[in-house]
Amino acid sequence: MKLLVFGKTGQVARELARIAPDATFLGREDADLTNPAACAAAIAATDAHAVINAAAWTAVDKAETEEAAATLVNGDAPTAMARAAAARGLPFLHISTDYVFDGSGDRPFAPDHPAAPLNAYGRSKLAGEQGIRAAGGNHLILRTSWVVSAHGANFVKTMLRLGAERDSLAVVADQIGGPTPAAAVAQALVAAARALTRGAPGGTHHFSGRPDTSWAGFARAIMAEAGFPCRIDGIPTSDYPTPARRPLNSRLDCSAFTTAFGIPRPDWRPGLATIVKELHP
Repeated sequence: MKLLVFGKTGQVARELARIAPDATFLGREDADLTNPAACAAAIAATDAHAVINAAAWTAVDKAETEEAAATLVNGDAPTAMARAAAARGLPFLHISTDYVFDGSGDRPFAPDHPAAPLNAYGRSKLAGEQGIRAAGGNHLILRTSWVVSAHGANFVKTMLRLGAERDSLAVVADQIGGPTPAAAVAQALVAAARALTRGAPGGTHHFSGRPDTSWAGFARAIMAEAGFPCRIDGIPTSDYPTPARRPLNSRLDCSAFTTAFGIPRPDWRPGLATIVKELHP
């Protein structure tokens, strides 16, 4: 199975390169997502059997003041990709986010729960989802949450840096979700891509790590894994204001994905151990 992957340096793209080194990876220099037509042209010219979009605008707070730019990257570009893939009869797999929901309640969100994003980033990702569905091809929209790895900028790397420098940290304790190793997302995408090339239906699915926890709880696990004595003090979201509102509830119901593809929710704790070992051998 030949894969065409949009993205080269992001967390999931880096993990895809580890498990699918023969895939073709397109960085910004090859297919800039601010130019949807160029992205579509790359798909029109490919000899791949499936297309994965692992590139995105991920600067959540910056999107509040640059929503049009975020929507171009997260909305218009994936839409153009999906249309081009549909025209070629190629499965198209795309990563989305829990931020399409409003974070209300305390129950896991099912894939068919009504979307109601709280911020510009969430709206931009929802625009991409809507465009992909409208394109009419066989697609998989895989919503995930709290992605972490040894690459790029993410919560684990931030906590390790701060935990090595400080005796205590204040971390939000009322946002709940499932930390998800990027390696697990990559493995799920490759397995799903193989299924879709064999005719399996796609759709919109959820995939996040287990068990659900708070950012503060996750931070404590990171400190313990790294052997840092840094104390984590839980605080409410109201004590840590950000330009973009964050959902309090990021729990995702992943059961449909497990049923459809035989892939269970990954336990993030072994994944965390692997990440910490890679960063601090």
